[in-house]
Amino acid sequence: MERAQDALRKAGIHFLTNEPMSKRTTLRLGGPADVFCTPRHIEELRMILAIARETGTPLTVIGQGSNLLVLDGGIRGIVVKADFQQVTADDMILKAGAGCMLHRLSEVAAAHSLAGLAFASGIPGTVGGAVYMNAGAYGGEISQVFRCAHGLTMDGEETEMTDLHFSYRHSDLQDGSCIVTEVTFSLQKGDKAEIRKEMSEYQKKREEKQPLGYPSAGSTFKRPEGDYAARLIDSCGLRGLKIGGAQVSEKHAGFLLNLGGTAKDFISLMQEVQKRVYLETGILLEPEVRILGEE
Repeated sequence: MERAQDALRKAGIHFLTNEPMSKRTTLRLGGPADVFCTPRHIEELRMILAIARETGTPLTVIGQGSNLLVLDGGIRGIVVKADFQQVTADDMILKAGAGCMLHRLSEVAAAHSLAGLAFASGIPGTVGGAVYMNAGAYGGEISQVFRCAHGLTMDGEETEMTDLHFSYRHSDLQDGSCIVTEVTFSLQKGDKAEIRKEMSEYQKKREEKQPLGYPSAGSTFKRPEGDYAARLIDSCGLRGLKIGGAQVSEKHAGFLLNLGGTAKDFISLMQEVQKRVYLETGILLEPEVRILGEE
């Protein structure tokens, strides 16, 4: 890591060392990243990629950390969170940097009377993370409004992607071959008041049904075909189940919460929920949360 840090300093790139990932995830869990970088433009990102290659340093890319569980040992190597915040609207086309938050993107769309992104207004993630996992809510998914993405390959080459083979909480980006820097969305003209009303209704539903006051990563498990993870967990009597400082939410059984525990607690609770649901229903719940780092 010393070689990588020296190279980052020489390149004039600001970075943090031993940065607690508990500060960088909505679960508020996770040990330290050896090096944490927030590149402000593509050339900085290209330099970081080159330094990682040349020094043989592992590199991990994250977004807002809203769908991320970092283990207690932290993450070795360089962790990158791109700080690309730009948003532009032109007719029915919206372009946004990968680091732009979805609620801001939705607000810009609404301000320009563009419909199609209201579902994303309450998702606490970035544009890049949303495309990476085909984020969705209330029947909407990023794939429905995605037009293309620009990014860098791990060799630092610019690339354009128009077909990411989206499926439920999945895109080709998960193969790790490319880092998204900007995304273009195709929207439709709509009525500004109606769009804002829709966004408000979704927010009200979230406040009524979700435990927004506690650290979580949203829905912990993927929706099994033909059913809902929350319903299965609840039907097995697991609402409120607690292991250490991790708990199945009493308000929404699909949310597992951090009540002041460790990533080990959270993993143990996930595994117990999976085991109990499988034994009672024969359905193995798959994690939706992305798990990184070392124990």
